[in-house]
Amino acid sequence: MIKAYPMIFFIIIAIGMLFTLTLIDPIAQDVTYHLFADTKEIYYLPNFWNVVSNISFFYVGIYGIYQLIILKNLVIEKIIKQCYMMLFIAIVFVAFGSAYYHLHPNNQTLIWDRLPMTLVFMTLCSILISEFISIKKGLLLFYPLLLLGILSVLYWGYTESLGEGDLRPYIFIQFYPILMLPIILTQFSSLFTLEQEYWYLFGCYALAKICEIYDKPIYDFLEVISGHSLKHIIAGVGLYLLVRMFIKREKKASKDEK
Repeated sequence: MIKAYPMIFFIIIAIGMLFTLTLIDPIAQDVTYHLFADTKEIYYLPNFWNVVSNISFFYVGIYGIYQLIILKNLVIEKIIKQCYMMLFIAIVFVAFGSAYYHLHPNNQTLIWDRLPMTLVFMTLCSILISEFISIKKGLLLFYPLLLLGILSVLYWGYTESLGEGDLRPYIFIQFYPILMLPIILTQFSSLFTLEQEYWYLFGCYALAKICEIYDKPIYDFLEVISGHSLKHIIAGVGLYLLVRMFIKREKKASKDEK
């Protein structure tokens, strides 16, 4: 069923996840999330390393834009060029949004951290569908997916303002593309070579989440840098490896679009 009706399969997975989330009570943002282990102020900059470590996203985003627009080195499907451009722009926005949040961590600033992240998640989702399943379907879903990502954060922000925060839509937006990735990589073939290098992105994401969860234990052990700062760096490395893969890969012999 997966290969015969891929979009139906992923729609069923999405419906299943959404149904499961409806069985759970609304999830408000835990305010202790804002209490990061490393709060050192350096050069009058509060939470210095959690702020500065976002330079990894800025570098990758600018690097991707430079390779795409100036050098034209990326091996991509030209018809979905705007998807790759949005990916890199969103990564740059992640750098600014996350840095802004970490200057003054609270629910209001967290909105500006999460908005660009949903753009990254949803754009990657569209790119994966385009490269592995159908260019037409990936392009068709591009803008609706971006809208869904934005609405998930705005919905959370609105419910928090009412004192009834609900993160469930945002949780779906963040984890659905990550759930899709290993299924797509094992069940479908890409239009390009080096498709296995998407696993590097998946591995870096998983490691970054572990660092985020163990923020304080890592900081207590290393003393110089916290788990959350490492999360930014490792996620940036994963995205950098993705850009390098876009550069190194080659187009396979053309196959019929679905």
